[in-house]
Amino acid sequence: MNTTTAPIISRTDKTVPVTVFARTTASPDRAFEIIAPIDLTTVFNPVFPFPGIAEVRGQNESWDHAGPSRTPTFDDGSQAKEHLTEYVAGQSFAYELTEYTNVLGRLASAVRGEWSFCPDGTGCTIRWTYEFKPLPGRRLILAGPFRPLWARYMQVALDAMVHVVESTGRARD
Repeated sequence: MNTTTAPIISRTDKTVPVTVFARTTASPDRAFEIIAPIDLTTVFNPVFPFPGIAEVRGQNESWDHAGPSRTPTFDDGSQAKEHLTEYVAGQSFAYELTEYTNVLGRLASAVRGEWSFCPDGTGCTIRWTYEFKPLPGRRLILAGPFRPLWARYMQVALDAMVHVVESTGRARD
């Protein structure tokens, strides 16, 4: 059964996107197959002022198709609801985050995360975007002082994921 819900972010929303990039020697397919289902607790470590992910609760389905949900729980006790909305094997996936119980819940009503894995010579370029839907009156905070801090948090996590990809790739050779 294919169910479609309206996206949480529309064309007319004034969002705040944050994008980070990384390269790996792995193929897009290989990088995707490692990163899409990666254990979030191993790559989301605290990066001041943001907490790491301590646990993922409620994931009853494999993270390999649109539809599954889960609840990442941060090491400060806060959490968010995550729903996988798009999945194109070997190329891209996207998800929506809502119900943040930490400071993000006071800044944004929702977030759309999107990953793309593109050929780059014999390896690939990975692009990860977080698109924040600000609450009324919060856009300047998200677009201003928050953005570089969040970009650093994302880049540290992405670099950790690429390390896993590169380490796993060498182990398979």
